Amino acid sequence: MASNAEYKDRQFLAVIGDEDSVTGLLLAGVGHVTQGADAQKNFLVVDAKTESAVIEAAFDRFTQERKDIAILLINQHIADKIRHRVDTYTAAFPSLLEIPAKDHPYDPEKDSVLKRVRRLFGE
Repeated sequence: MASNAEYKDRQFLAVIGDEDSVTGLLLAGVGHVTQGADAQKNFLVVDAKTESAVIEAAFDRFTQERKDIAILLINQHIADKIRHRVDTYTAAFPSLLEIPAKDHPYDPEKDSVLKRVRRLFGE
């Protein structure tokens, strides 16, 4: 069992989303940039031109490399672009939450967390 020491530094949210979602969350105070020469943002704005490889790289950075991220929020329609990565992600921290976007409503049938919960309850 993991100790609390492993998770005590996880104090930030990260966001992978469309411009409206990221802007709203940044206005709410979620934004953070790390110190140092290799300063990293805790968000990625995805548009129609953003390649899946860029989204996957941000997903990996937020879930594997950054040890200060507690929760990763990702728009569900963007998670669909890297669904194979999202569905295989099982770590407790950072927690992964799929959120709706202004133009893309939330579909519970696609949510990887809800799928796992349903399997636990035998549905």
